[in-house]
Amino acid sequence: MSIFASMISMILKGLIIGVIVSAPVGPIGILCIQRTLNGGRGHGISTALGATASDLLYAVVAAFSMSIVVDFIDSHRFGLQIAGTIIVFFFGLYTYATNPVSKLKKMRGGNQNYLQDFISSFLLTVTNPLVVFLFIALFAKYAYITDETTLFDSILGILCIMMGACLWWTILVGVVNHFRDRFNMRGLYVINRGAGLLLMIIAVVSIVYFFLS
Repeated sequence: MSIFASMISMILKGLIIGVIVSAPVGPIGILCIQRTLNGGRGHGISTALGATASDLLYAVVAAFSMSIVVDFIDSHRFGLQIAGTIIVFFFGLYTYATNPVSKLKKMRGGNQNYLQDFISSFLLTVTNPLVVFLFIALFAKYAYITDETTLFDSILGILCIMMGACLWWTILVGVVNHFRDRFNMRGLYVINRGAGLLLMIIAVVSIVYFFLS
């Protein structure tokens, strides 16, 4: 594979990983939607950036701790890729089946500025270190870290993951803000189920491609 093709592959995989990590409409997604509905696009974006900053931290931890287990990953790549695909599928299934509205009332609070939105979102997200294991599973599944991965590749990969996350949050906030006057609780179900379905489709396509390649 040429350097150009390898870079394009890394960019695309990074974008996919960023979307997978960010897409489920969990507590942070609900908080982002709620603040967008109540305060507008700016509050939604600042909340999303807080979550993205936390994901960036855990992506860095996962990427540079992967070097410790890279030999193990290379030796067990088949099993890890299957396991990673299964994790993504059931993560999507869980997201599809989860009721996001039940947590909305618990998250309503007073008015905050953008910095407070960012900090509160970051602190809420950073308290879930299990995200590291999700990153590691996805890195193994997509062969994102190998013994040939350079520091430049790692930095590029992490930036692409953040681009994927930012893309998802921008779309989510934009859609919610656009339909702000008409948005209702049913919209949360639609977004949540759509995100879960997307994750399951990605998992199924990945496993088919894996066995056919």
